[in-house]
Amino acid sequence: MRRLWYPSRTGTRLVDVTDTGTVLDRGAVRSPAAPPVLGALGLFTVLLGAALPLIDFFIVNVALPTIGRDLDASEAVLELVVAGYGVSYAVLLVLGGRLGDLFGRRRLFLGGMAAFGVTSLACGLAPSAWTLVAARVAQGAASAAMLPQVLATIQSATAGPRRARAMGLYGATAGLSMVAGQILGGVLVAADIAGTGWRSVFLVNVPVVIAGLVLAARAVPETRSQRPEPVDGPGTVLLAVAMLALLLPLTEGRAAGWPLWTWLSLILFPFAALAFCLVERRADRQGRTPLVPPGLLALTSLRRGLIMIVPFSIGFSGFMFVIAVALQEGAGRGPVAAGLALAPMAVVFFAVSLCGPRLVARYGTRVVTAGGLIQAVGVALIALAAWRSWPGLGVLELLPGAAVAGAGQALQLPVLFRVVLSEVPAVRAGVGGGVMITTQQSALALGVATLGSLFLALVPGHGMRDALVITLLVQLAGVVLTTALSLRLPRTVG
Repeated sequence: MRRLWYPSRTGTRLVDVTDTGTVLDRGAVRSPAAPPVLGALGLFTVLLGAALPLIDFFIVNVALPTIGRDLDASEAVLELVVAGYGVSYAVLLVLGGRLGDLFGRRRLFLGGMAAFGVTSLACGLAPSAWTLVAARVAQGAASAAMLPQVLATIQSATAGPRRARAMGLYGATAGLSMVAGQILGGVLVAADIAGTGWRSVFLVNVPVVIAGLVLAARAVPETRSQRPEPVDGPGTVLLAVAMLALLLPLTEGRAAGWPLWTWLSLILFPFAALAFCLVERRADRQGRTPLVPPGLLALTSLRRGLIMIVPFSIGFSGFMFVIAVALQEGAGRGPVAAGLALAPMAVVFFAVSLCGPRLVARYGTRVVTAGGLIQAVGVALIALAAWRSWPGLGVLELLPGAAVAGAGQALQLPVLFRVVLSEVPAVRAGVGGGVMITTQQSALALGVATLGSLFLALVPGHGMRDALVITLLVQLAGVVLTTALSLRLPRTVG
């Protein structure tokens, strides 16, 4: 007897052919499910989803003065417009990754993107400053549901060179979005489309989200962990408490005058962080699934890559905030000029980042070290331009430094993303991506809080030019630290 399978319109059918030639039809047999594949359109769609939250973190920087005048908002409330989004986004990212592993990443991506569109509409229609703050907090939560699914989908639905190219494009998209958000914000505020003014920086998301939902429904494959793990309730709560205790006082303290609650919150942070670590280790020893598995942090590539992402992101976001304030409030530039001053950085970043995969294949992670050295030269050139040209600092004066710094950043950020996730197993792609983006997002918030506060504190005593130069030199020290840390990265990237 011979056993044969043959295709039919309903799938695969199994038949037995006896020695006498009799055919025995055994009926339809379910074909083994093909592994999910992320095609070009699907990759474009998830990268669009990755761009939206990062653009919206920076798009309000040049719109804040206009928002303050229109809504009669104090400086502390305006900082909450930025911090409320960033903190809720950072606090919920790991949970968003876990939920994607559990319920399906495509499902969470679609739900998060839809929620992002609704909350963007709420931001654009906000009648008061506190309504805008509430809408921004909700928008950050929607971002936390959407963004971890991007990296998890790439990890689960690509392999080999295709994954390397996809991760390179993700890094390019992330870096470009952070610069382009500030440029786009300035253009939209100045354009005052249909009299919407600053509201257009949020309303522009709505048609983009609608297009993204249509594309995602057609082109993004469903992936999920083969061994879904339940949500770690105690770990989720303790991580949220620890991050809120650190980020809220640092982002709000200076504008609020450092009241007692800010100091109590900072004192609480190390205790909450220690409690989180202890609870996670105990859950792991007892065979339960912690929110952040200790085994994940034991991966050398992930741990060392995360350590590098912190100073890099602090310097990046701090610079973006400080240069926006300095150009508008100090040099008297309008929102368009303040945004376009960084256009050379965005263009060079994108162009150089596309070369990253080939350079990494040839030189390994020493590309990151070279990028740090190049970025240091760029930041030094920007500081020199500020010192020599103030208050006539504009696009031409910033062009050499911004272009060189953009090239250096492009050789670091996309490669660091690849390094961090290179050893993370596919079944934990969601939580791995969530941990990485949480680290990056927390550092972005810290950059605005620390370098931004330093700059604003220096202005009354030293003037705008000297405050800008000193802040840039502090950032330069952070670039040197990042470059030194890059020497400890694994030499090759998977």
